[in-house]
Amino acid sequence: MSKNPKRPNIIYIVADDLGFADLGCYGGRDARFGPVSPVLDRLAAKGLRMTQGYSNSPVCSPTRFGLITMRYQYRLRGAAEEPINSKSKGSTTLGLPPEHPTLPSLLKDAGYRTALMGKWHLGYPPVFGPLKSGYEEFFGPISGGVDYFTHCSNNGTHDLYLGDGEHHEEGYLTDLISQRSVDYIQRMAPGAQAGTPFFLSVHYTAPHWPWETRDDAALAEEVKNNLFHLHGGNIHTYHRMIHHMDEGIGQMVEALEANGLLDDTLIVFTSDNGGERFSDNWPLVGGKMDLTEGGIRVPWIAHWPAVIPPGGVTEQVCMSMDWSATMLDAAGGQPHADYPLDGVSLLPVLRDADDTFARPLHWRMNHRGQRALRDGPWKYLRVDGNDYLFNIPQDERERANLAAREPDRLAAMRAAWEAWEATMPPIPADATISLGYSYKDMPQR
Repeated sequence: MSKNPKRPNIIYIVADDLGFADLGCYGGRDARFGPVSPVLDRLAAKGLRMTQGYSNSPVCSPTRFGLITMRYQYRLRGAAEEPINSKSKGSTTLGLPPEHPTLPSLLKDAGYRTALMGKWHLGYPPVFGPLKSGYEEFFGPISGGVDYFTHCSNNGTHDLYLGDGEHHEEGYLTDLISQRSVDYIQRMAPGAQAGTPFFLSVHYTAPHWPWETRDDAALAEEVKNNLFHLHGGNIHTYHRMIHHMDEGIGQMVEALEANGLLDDTLIVFTSDNGGERFSDNWPLVGGKMDLTEGGIRVPWIAHWPAVIPPGGVTEQVCMSMDWSATMLDAAGGQPHADYPLDGVSLLPVLRDADDTFARPLHWRMNHRGQRALRDGPWKYLRVDGNDYLFNIPQDERERANLAAREPDRLAAMRAAWEAWEATMPPIPADATISLGYSYKDMPQR
């Protein structure tokens, strides 16, 4: 491992609604056609895999606020929406303020080229958008979910952009995102070789509904007015959707290798929240919209041959904004003085998987009045007015509520959460909860 590595190129890959155990390297089952995620499994084997990594939220856009700002999302009004939906079009408040520093804007200030290929979901134009928040290039949808072939959102509106303009292009969206990402790597390679690194966000919509593989174009007409696709999908389709994404990531790795950039590129892979309808979260319970482990514990894989020893596994507790802070640190960038980071750099853990540190993590959700605090092995959780206390390493399924046996610990953790919560803006009375089908239409977990 290099003691003085070059500033890395950075590729930040975010899947959408991927379950904790969907990947082979996290215990996932092989699909009928073979391994679901061979490329990601190899990156994990040659890099670092986190077993106690979390998302900033159990739902899409709030996590993306935390990821891009490196701060608790609760500081921004738009992140109170769970998540932002099409009803916020035209709003001047429900989005990422262009003046707020972001990971791409700070990396751009540090001399990086920047691009987002994939999902934005941080507010609608003309007020909000990727090019207003630090990205030099953008290709992808603005909203939370679109059809993979028509590229229309759930209200039937076409939603695929190139830069600031609406863009029409035929193709399966996962493949289009992968192709654009590979093209960007190839275009940036000469500059990266000459000392101008790049930051590429690859935010897939896969494996988010509707349940379509690249061979399912005929389904687009069937689901155009209900992308939730409640009447369709199956585990086999879901596995293929993950596999299509994995293939695209493999093409990016090949492009890096072909241009001599792989050793000096930090690749990070995760999901924006826990799994949904067909996901495998074993051994965790719950999923998207839940502050139980299945809603917030997600895969985290990091690959950077110049710095990360192969085969590393760590129990370091972390969340989305920590990884973004790590990228800023690795790039030599600096946070804005008026916007101190809540995220904490994980660079020491990348260099040595055994070099762990204390990292309390806090969450809150308007939905069901949820709150959570993970501090060391312990987790304080409130759902529907009921308090729980779990020892996560001993009880990952959160079945043994120790609140009555450990009343002092429960009281201390409750007080710690409330002290933290007092530092955050209150949840606005007009904040909305967009459940989709997670609780309205599907059986309760």
